[in-house]
Amino acid sequence: MKILVTGGAGYIGSICVEDLLNRGHDVTVFDNLTEGHRKAVDERAKFIQGDLADKTGVSQVIGTEQPAAVMHFAAKALVGESMQNPSKYFFNNVSCGLNLLDAMVEHGVKRFVFSSTCATYGIPEAIPIDELAPQKPVNPYGESKLIFEKILRWYDQIHGLVFAALRYFNAAGATEAFGEDHRIETHLIPCVLQVPLGKREHAQVFGTDYPTPDGSCIRDYIHVADLAQAHALALEAKESGFFNLGIGGGVSVLEVIEACRKVTGKDIPIVNQLRRPGDPPRLIASAQKAREVLGWRPQFEQITDIVSSAWNWHLRHPKGYTD
Repeated sequence: MKILVTGGAGYIGSICVEDLLNRGHDVTVFDNLTEGHRKAVDERAKFIQGDLADKTGVSQVIGTEQPAAVMHFAAKALVGESMQNPSKYFFNNVSCGLNLLDAMVEHGVKRFVFSSTCATYGIPEAIPIDELAPQKPVNPYGESKLIFEKILRWYDQIHGLVFAALRYFNAAGATEAFGEDHRIETHLIPCVLQVPLGKREHAQVFGTDYPTPDGSCIRDYIHVADLAQAHALALEAKESGFFNLGIGGGVSVLEVIEACRKVTGKDIPIVNQLRRPGDPPRLIASAQKAREVLGWRPQFEQITDIVSSAWNWHLRHPKGYTD
């Protein structure tokens, strides 16, 4: 299948591109490189540098490439920044996404896989979270993704666009070739691993008084290779749908730090900080629907295996994609 991947130079997008190519698909990456890295694009893929804000340019790319499907990863994804600059998030994640959808409709492309997020749920009323849980985002980032999910429903009903919206929980880990290198790093595992890499003096724990066994937040970590598998399977979905992607277990912040100590063999000092506003004590997925409908079978269910893959990539790329 010929697939256009927007944001394919980013962390999750690059690993999904690698997986698609390994499965024999023909992949074109479309990315403006504001967040992604040119070196993160698998050399087997075709690369086009462009911006989804350019409606005419997007239409030309879709018309020229004539993909059978589009995978859409391109988005802004910093929760804190979205609270400071909501306009940036609604423009990039909604308006620019509409340019992409309209180009697909114009050129008759009917299959779409969307990179969504558990942030659409906000603070959950019950754990684990399934796809029928109320969606009440607590930041503009989550709201922008929810708005786009609603748009997809209407494009399915009106234009026959078959979509799969995949709501990630906490993506982590790396493959042999590709890993996590954000210009502004906010994710827990790479931030903690920067301590033994000599880039930070300590790890930070935001909140130690949550109603959890060790007092720190619990999250559902999922390996990016398992995310990639889900995206490939979503291409075969018979009808539109929404799917949670998580392992279903929970790992606390302190347990992640301990796993990083074990994997690296290094001491990792911690500094306790106050809670961050809006952080729920627990976010754990029910991914039963993805298993049953898509046939998804995650391969990495232990936090030490996820951390180990990330650590090995960082050791090979101590300066990320700039080395």
